[in-house]
Amino acid sequence: MRSQWQNLLENLGIWDGSFTQLSPLGIVEKDTPTVVTFEGRDNNQTVYQTVQRFPPGETPPPILELEYKSLHRNLLFFDNGHFSQGSAHYNPVGTFGGEFGFIHEQRRLRFVILYQKGYLDRITLIREKLRDTTVPERPLLTIDQLLGTWEGEAIALYPDLRPPNYTRSTLSISREGNQITQTLKSGDISLNSTTTLDGSRLEFTGGSQPVQVLLLPDGGSTTTPIKVESRKPFFLEVGWLISPTERLRLIRSYDAQGAWQRLSLVRERKT
Repeated sequence: MRSQWQNLLENLGIWDGSFTQLSPLGIVEKDTPTVVTFEGRDNNQTVYQTVQRFPPGETPPPILELEYKSLHRNLLFFDNGHFSQGSAHYNPVGTFGGEFGFIHEQRRLRFVILYQKGYLDRITLIREKLRDTTVPERPLLTIDQLLGTWEGEAIALYPDLRPPNYTRSTLSISREGNQITQTLKSGDISLNSTTTLDGSRLEFTGGSQPVQVLLLPDGGSTTTPIKVESRKPFFLEVGWLISPTERLRLIRSYDAQGAWQRLSLVRERKT
């Protein structure tokens, strides 16, 4: 495998896009055009990042400037530039969350998921494309696009940088009216749950704690607890449908003590 630093370099470029702030139930509250740049310096030994926001009708805030010479353990990258960074431990009395990013065909799709005192507080959806490219944004994800059986491989990376772990996964989603059933098999795990579709939102109760699924623009999705229950394992997941038969998912998994265990990338195809 390539180094984490080499994987970061997949994100170099000028990315034009927007930060869309969503309520915990997925309602759009604010949309802000943005320009994010990643520039390699000193033969790519340093990465310089800027973030410019252009709030409609407001004076733009100062440009945020960041410089990277190394990467901390809360941030992990996969070979093609997909990544996640976030809290190493769950905080039930303060702020907790993470950022997730996909990159595919000159586009990036990122998510920031934040909790306050254990409750989902807000989600930011970030849609971006490389400057001077014309790859179109994907439409709003619908449940019908996800129906069927998805076969995939999950790659798990660990904060202590031990060798990655590979497992096969199968996800089946079916619909009868507004009733949605999903079955997940991955390694020794087998989960089956049923819920009712509510617009672009679903809530499943079959796991260790209830999770909400939001179907979002650009083929995106989030799967998260609305409230994190103490002393129970949980996960934060985002997805991106990159073609009618290809989907990517990133999953940050936490144990019952609230410690971050691993970051998984699932690449799956509809069979």
